[in-house]
Amino acid sequence: MTQSRPSSMRDDAGDGSSDQRSDERADAARNRAKILAAAEEIMAARGVEALSMADVAAAAGVGVGTLYRRFGDRAGLAHALIDRREREFQAAYLGGPPPLGPGAPAAERIRAFLHALATRTVNQLDLLLVAETAAPFARFGGAYHAYHRHLAILIAEARPGRDASYLADALLAPLAANLLAYRIGGEQRLTLKAIRAGLDDLLAGVTGPDGGAAEGRR
Repeated sequence: MTQSRPSSMRDDAGDGSSDQRSDERADAARNRAKILAAAEEIMAARGVEALSMADVAAAAGVGVGTLYRRFGDRAGLAHALIDRREREFQAAYLGGPPPLGPGAPAAERIRAFLHALATRTVNQLDLLLVAETAAPFARFGGAYHAYHRHLAILIAEARPGRDASYLADALLAPLAANLLAYRIGGEQRLTLKAIRAGLDDLLAGVTGPDGGAAEGRR
C-alpha cells in the first residue's frame, strides 16, 4: 500500500513550482523587453528595412530561435513594436476625453477617431507596412476588428438603417498602410492634412455635411 505525502511536503512542492513559474515569467518579460529595445535601436539607427530577426537576436543577446518562438516572424515582431502605441490609442477612443472618447455625438466621435487613426498610422507607417503586408489578410487582425466594431457602432447611432458594417470598412480603407505609403512616398506626396480632409469628405457622405456633427447633436 502506497502512502501519500504529508500535506506539508505537498505544500512545499507547490510553492517551489509557483516560484519557478514566477521566475520563468520574469525572465520571459526581461527577454521581451531586451528584444524590443534592441529592435527599436536598430530601427532608429538604420530604419525598418534593417529589422532582421538575426540582427535583432544578436543585438538582444538571445538566440534566433527564441525570437521566432516569441514573435513568430518579422511581422509578429513589428506588431509587438506597434503594440504600445496601439494600447494608448485604444484607451483614448474607448475611455478618453471627448470627442475621441465617450461623451460627444456619434458623428463627432467618428471624425475624431478617423483623424487620430490617420495620425497614428502615418507616425508608425513603416512598421504598419511590414505588419499589414506579411500575408494576404494580415491587415484584418485584432486592431482592425476593434476599429471596425467601434466605427460600426457609432455609424449605427449616427445613421440608423444604414449598412454600418460596410460603411465602417469604407471609412477604414483609405488608411491601409500600403496605400498611404504609396501616396505619401509617390508623386502625389500626400500630407496628413490632405488625408484628414479626404476623410472628412468621405464622412460627409456617411453622416451628412460637416461630418454630420450638426445632426449628431439633434
